[in-house]
Amino acid sequence: MPSVSAAPAPVPALSARAWALLLVLCGTIFLEGIDIAMLAVAIPSIRADLDLSTGTAAWVMSAYILGYAGFTLLGGRAADLLGRRRMFLIWLTVFLVFSGLGGFATEGWMLLVARFVTGVSAAFMTPAAMSIITTSYEEGPQRNRALLVFAGTAAGGFSLGVVIGGLLTQLGWRWVFFAPVLLAGALLIAALRLLPRTGAAAEVPDKPERGFDLPGAAAAAGAMILLAAGVVRLEHGLSGWPLTAGAFAAGLLLVYLFVAVERRSAAPLVRLAIFRRAAMVRADLGAMLFVGSFFGFQLMVTLYLQELRGWSPLETSFALMLMALDAILAPTLTPVLVSRFGNMRVVLGGFVAAIAAYGLFLPVGPDWSFAMMTPTLLLTSVAFTLAYGPLAIAATDGVAPEEQGLASGLLYTATQFGSALGISAVTAVYGLASTTDATGELSAFRAALVVPVVMVVLGLAVTATGLRRGRPRAPHSPDVLDSTRRPAASAPAPAGDVATSGD
Repeated sequence: MPSVSAAPAPVPALSARAWALLLVLCGTIFLEGIDIAMLAVAIPSIRADLDLSTGTAAWVMSAYILGYAGFTLLGGRAADLLGRRRMFLIWLTVFLVFSGLGGFATEGWMLLVARFVTGVSAAFMTPAAMSIITTSYEEGPQRNRALLVFAGTAAGGFSLGVVIGGLLTQLGWRWVFFAPVLLAGALLIAALRLLPRTGAAAEVPDKPERGFDLPGAAAAAGAMILLAAGVVRLEHGLSGWPLTAGAFAAGLLLVYLFVAVERRSAAPLVRLAIFRRAAMVRADLGAMLFVGSFFGFQLMVTLYLQELRGWSPLETSFALMLMALDAILAPTLTPVLVSRFGNMRVVLGGFVAAIAAYGLFLPVGPDWSFAMMTPTLLLTSVAFTLAYGPLAIAATDGVAPEEQGLASGLLYTATQFGSALGISAVTAVYGLASTTDATGELSAFRAALVVPVVMVVLGLAVTATGLRRGRPRAPHSPDVLDSTRRPAASAPAPAGDVATSGD
């Protein structure tokens, strides 16, 4: 029997075209990440220039989340049923068009429409991109490497978006919308050339499953939008609670209707048995709590620096640059750690780093120096480096190729709900704890900062239930949150040739 300490088997190198395709797909997740983060920095300038009310400004941020969370599940399944290449190209084009329209907005409602449709386009584009990776790279070290690079790029987009948003806002807030147009245009041109026209990455079923599940799709989209709206309304605290409760109640009713429809459908949008995959469910819940904690923490740090300390958006952006180190660490360090220690242990290390990072910031004072904030910012970057990519691997590992889009959609639905939950929860706690004096404001910041800590502690508890007991597998074997290894339903094309199939 081979020793578990045996040297890892070498991972076959990717071809130049395979790397080029991966970079294009990573470019789209980077685009999605910076789009969210940049707007968060630019909102104060947008509000002042267009004379928006506080409520309208908040909904400009929320419209994207509603579109994204509401349609990600549908977007993931559409990639499986209607073709991954087709969905990717169509919705990347929609993203480009409506991001540009947002830059020309002169009224609040124009921004709301542009942001909602941009969120919907991301809901279709992102799962398609991820499912192209999971169906084009051989399951194991090659796919893990591709997913870690993909997830690392997403993490870098979240972090660098704050910095880039601050720089662009100095030029004018409209550049926050126009810059993504330029990047999306370049990605679209490259994707037309590099995305395979045949094979798993572009696959459309030869015999569609007796039509598309329109009732299920409508119920799923309605449920997700209503639940996301309820989560977003949590930031209002007790104000208008009947509307918040009504959104949750209607959303849960549609969830019940959705389950009833799927059980009776000959061609369900979601095969409900997929939720029996404990590893996938744990990974999705862990990702929801982890991403939610990150966005909630990032929002409170930004408010602390700008509102309590009086820093400019540009100064804030440069201060938060340390959190962007994950853009370098995730694609380089995380694959090595996963190969050496296994997926689960790296995920747990990320949660522990996040707990330490947010915990160190809890006693924040009114005049903390940047040096006092540095350990938290560095640990936050390390936490994202360790947790985000391996969670993406765990959420899709062992899933059959024909359901990779669905698995990706479930993951991104979870992360979008997480981001909405984190932002809304810290905002609600901050509002409830706020008082008129400066001391009370600082106390409110500290109270709100407890929320991210609680979320990552819960995330650690959820993911730790998948920790292996007994003999670990060899370091070179792909480690997942499941307790058993299941072969993929069919082998994808070798990753070294992924970009050439169908060309």
